[in-house]
Amino acid sequence: MRIGERVNMMAMTIPTPHIGAKLGDIAETVLMPGDPLRAKFIAETFLTDPVQYNGVRGMLGFTGTYKGNRVSVQGSGMGIPSIGIYSYELYAFYGVKNIMRVGTTGSMQDGLKLRDIVIAQGACTDSNFMSQYDLPGTYAPIASYPLLETAVSVAKEKNVRYAVGNVLSSDLFYSADETALTRWKKMGVLAVEMEGAGLYANAARTGNNALCLLTVSDCIFTGEVTTAQERQTAFTDMMEIALETAIRI
Repeated sequence: MRIGERVNMMAMTIPTPHIGAKLGDIAETVLMPGDPLRAKFIAETFLTDPVQYNGVRGMLGFTGTYKGNRVSVQGSGMGIPSIGIYSYELYAFYGVKNIMRVGTTGSMQDGLKLRDIVIAQGACTDSNFMSQYDLPGTYAPIASYPLLETAVSVAKEKNVRYAVGNVLSSDLFYSADETALTRWKKMGVLAVEMEGAGLYANAARTGNNALCLLTVSDCIFTGEVTTAQERQTAFTDMMEIALETAIRI
């Protein structure tokens, strides 16, 4: 069976191989943390009457309301291949229009400190994900401007420290090239994470919207880090910016 044939068959199949929801279970706007336990925390902390619609492979998904507006939260797992699967299935099969990644990132620029917010205007990558499109050049994955503009406005209202710019979506958490991040830093890239470029590409390919909102969890060149528990539950500024953006778009 060719890939195209497989996709056509999947289009008629709900639930999908990775999301056990029915049509209508998922809102048009989805917050997408990498960690499924962060998805659970967001749902239980911020949403009214959250209902779990997915538990396949432990990748939790919930739908509830925030200030009267229907919003979903879905874990994506780590890396572009994983978020590529979940975001594509949400866009292509469940009618999702907007996905906001709410994740963590390692800062590369001196002015970015622990717990600062990074709003990813664009996402460089060392991944081979874009090769599937067979484009005659280098594709530059970027955020959807309405989401970006709204999130920046909310961040200003909340008076939190934030930066807008380019990030690196890397396939490598442990790289054999010890100088790679220094070279990305010289190009003005703010921070490194592992999912944004794949999300932005899927949004573009399916004609939908995406944004990456990231909290600095560690500083690459100073060695400062946060704990696993902080990464799961303490980065509430990012979560609130995403939720407020969700109800304004």
